[in-house]
Parts: sequence; C-alpha cells; structure tokens
Amino acid sequence: MASSRVTIVVFLFSLLTSSYIDGLCVAAADTKEFVLTLDQSNFTGAISKHDFVVVDFYAPWCGHCMELAPEFEKAASALSSSHPMIALAKVDANDGKNKDLASEYDIKGFPTLKIFRDGGKTIQDYKGPRDAQGIVSYLKKQTGPASIEIKSIEDGNAFIDGDNIVIVGVFPEFSGEKFKVFLTLAENLRSDYDFAHTSDAKNLPRGDSSVSGPIVRLFKPFDELVVDFEYFNLDALKKFVEEATIPTVTVFNHDPKNHPFVIKFFNTPNAKAMLFVNFSSKPFGDYESKYQDIANEHKGKGISFLIGDVEASQGAFQFFGLKEDHVPVMVINADKEKYVKPNVEPHHIELWLKEYKDGKVAPYVKSEPVPEDNSQPVKVVVADNFNDIVFKSGKNVLLEFYAPWCKHCNKLAPILDKIATSFANDEDIIIAKMDATANDIVYEGFNVKGYPTLYLKSASGKLLQYSGKRSKDKIISFIKKNKDKTSEQSSIKEEL
Repeated sequence: MASSRVTIVVFLFSLLTSSYIDGLCVAAADTKEFVLTLDQSNFTGAISKHDFVVVDFYAPWCGHCMELAPEFEKAASALSSSHPMIALAKVDANDGKNKDLASEYDIKGFPTLKIFRDGGKTIQDYKGPRDAQGIVSYLKKQTGPASIEIKSIEDGNAFIDGDNIVIVGVFPEFSGEKFKVFLTLAENLRSDYDFAHTSDAKNLPRGDSSVSGPIVRLFKPFDELVVDFEYFNLDALKKFVEEATIPTVTVFNHDPKNHPFVIKFFNTPNAKAMLFVNFSSKPFGDYESKYQDIANEHKGKGISFLIGDVEASQGAFQFFGLKEDHVPVMVINADKEKYVKPNVEPHHIELWLKEYKDGKVAPYVKSEPVPEDNSQPVKVVVADNFNDIVFKSGKNVLLEFYAPWCKHCNKLAPILDKIATSFANDEDIIIAKMDATANDIVYEGFNVKGYPTLYLKSASGKLLQYSGKRSKDKIISFIKKNKDKTSEQSSIKEEL
C-alpha cells in the first residue's frame, strides 16, 4: 500500500478506539476563551514564551475534535492559574495557511495533541485522558518531578498498583552518572510511563528485595510481572522499556485498560499479526491458548501479535475490508501489504504463518465490487478496476480520492459532475472518483493524506497532484494544461 505505516496506525487506531472517546461531555463555552488560538503567524512566538504548552491540532469537520473542544476549554480554564503555568492552545491543522505547521509536527490525524516543553525544545505526544478532569490531573502530574522517591513499603504499594506500567530505579545513592541517566530516561518518557526511585528494594512489592542497585525495575500487569535491567546507557534503556512494555499478545476488547497497549502494538515497526475471534464463543479458549504459544515462539523475531474481540473490532473490519462471515479471521499487516486468512481454525494458524513467512501468501486487496454499470459521467474506480481505468485505458484520468463522510468531498461532487459533463465528448479524458476508505490504494505515487485528494494521471503516465482552488474552471484549466493528447479529435463541451 502507498500509505505510510504512521498513517495506517493513526487511521486504524482511530477506528479501533472510537469507543474510548465516545461520550465526552459537551459543556457550554464560557464567554472568555482560555485556549490560545495559534496559527502559522504566531505559533513559534507563543510556544517560545511558555515552559509548558499543550497544543490541540484539530480539523473543524472532525467529530472527535468537536467533542474534545469543550473539555479542552474547561481544562484550560481550570489550569489558567496553575503554578507552574500550563497553557493550552489549538491550531486548525486543516487550514491551508497552517499546512507547514501540520507537516513540521507530523500531524496525520485529528485530533492530535502534543506537549511542548521549555519553549519548544522538547516535544512529546500527549497520551493522557480527553475529559477535562483527566486532562487537568494528567498535566499537573506532567509538570511535577519526572521521578518521585519511594521512601517506604506503603509508598511502594500505593505507587505500584498492578494495573499500570511503572518503572523504578534502585540506587544506593541518588547521585552519580547512572542516576542522571535514569532521570533523563524519566524525563524523556514521562508522558508514557510512571517513574520512581528508591534506595531500598524492600520498599517495592515485587522482585528481588536483596538487590542494592543500581538497577532499573519495570513492573507491568502482563507476561512476567517484573523485569530488571542493569545497563545504564540511555538508548539501551529506551529499547529495554520499549520491548518490555509490549505484551506477547496484546488484547483488544472493550476494557480501557488495554488502550495504551493497543497503541503501542500499532506503533511498533514489526509486522502485525491480528486474530479476530468472538471472545464469548465456546472455542475462544482454544484460539487464545494456541495463539499465545505461537506468539511466545516468535517473540523477538519481528512479529507482534494481537487478539481482538470481534464485537470491539468493527473499525479493523472496516479498515481491512473484512466481513462477518470471515470470522474467525487472521490478518498480517507488513511491508505496506496485508494478508488475510478467513475462517481460520486454531490448528491452521501456525501453518498459515509459516506460509506467509515463506512468501507463499498473496497480499489481500480491499475493494468494493466493480460497478456493473459505470456509464455515468464520473466513473467509479475501485481497487479491482483501478489498473484498467487509471493505467491501462491510455487516457488522461483525473481521479478524486474521497471519503463519504467528508464535507469538502460532498461539496466537490457536483463540481466534478460538471467537469465530467464538460469533457463528455473528449475521448482523451476520464473523470473518476474512488472511495479511499473502502478501497486500497495499491499503486505507489498517490500520496493521499486527506480528503478530497485530486490527481491527474496523464496518458503518458505522469502523476500530478492538484492543489489549486476546487472550482470547475480552475480544475478544467489544470487538466487542459497537463493532459497528453491521445486521439485525433478532442473537443470540450462547455456548459452555458
């Protein structure tokens, strides 16, 4: 697929986890706005003036952005008198004038929240709650010490509750190079994990209590519950944390405690093996046991494993083009391709995984059915007829990639109809559209990051993206300027 891994992660995870952010409260806006409104002209200046700023990169048409906005404003109001000061700001990343900002900070989906520290010297993703109270609590914690001291058994039991990932450094003294490296680690990863340090391992609820350190002890609610690490190199520590905090099998269901682990699963560069099963079905235990054994065998070999409850995974079904009658179904997403095994049995999983690794499984392409009647002025392109219409036709093809829910796409639709009618008598021109949410874009060169996206594929094979005004006259002018002539006669029927 032409989409980057990050784009896939953002889009898929937004679908998978939509249930987590449904139901955000909508409150009446105060007359005074506490959230700073930033754009290309004032962004750098505003960030440089503050030690701590959280920026919401949003799009006006985004439903989740609309739900977040009143919660973000209430949080900004509550934090307006905080010490140290915590500023909340927003940027319309869908506005053309802020295109460079969105690109600079790698905004792939909406809403995206980022934390800017020390005048923008340190930038981190915001990974906290999205309700007002949760935002306030999370940010106050983020402005305190990156690592707190555990002084007693009571402190240790209170801080390490068994449900979250906690990273504790054990040091004979809170000084020296190794302690500095640990504090740097805590500062770098504080938006992801809770950090603490102690001078006595007996204060910790699990693990060898006789160690004197220095060590880093990681507590987690899955697999081996305690892992120690003794190599105090910052990069090595980061790698240790990254690898140790991914479950051997990530579970996706309606339990919000699994939310951060699902995020980590989709952010890993590994190939992603996903098994979707009905968790309430009788054979689920057989699938779970077999899948866990296979995941254990492949640990550290470049494949991450997830098991998802069908009821909670409708977003994945939409993204991958799966159907209910495919269940139980296994999907592998890797190297810009995806591979699908429908109606998989527990004893099929290992063999199919081996066939995939041996290159014997063909990639799966999500496609809507090819239209039986495609005689309308704007031709319908799906993945299964993409090559025939766009490349093999030998025509100049203006192709719109759209999403059914996109307001800008809906506004463009009648304009595209008029453009197609204008070129109705020109044998060299095809005007077409493709639902990019229901079909895979399997050809390199199409960089679709938002909707609508327009490309002209000339008859000679050149690809040109249209970024001008979405008007009939401007688009027609673009086509005329860049098309290749393929027939002896061509004429344009201009509408009166």
